[in-house]
Amino acid sequence: MEIRIGIQNSPREISFETSQSAADVEKLVASAISGEGYLKLGDDKGNLYLVPSATLAYVEVGSEESRRVGFFA
Repeated sequence: MEIRIGIQNSPREISFETSQSAADVEKLVASAISGEGYLKLGDDKGNLYLVPSATLAYVEVGSEESRRVGFFA
């Protein structure tokens, strides 16, 4: 699933693919906002993203359905 994170006062966003479910990502974001101090997410390639919760503008969670490539009838 694709995750996009917007950061305050930054023109760019963080975008990556992860195998975590939407419910797991939602729990991590809620935990970070409620006082943990930072949002910690990992992608499919083994990269780790740490974003201070005070600077989060938005977190967009894409659909769990994979994209289709090619022509379908």
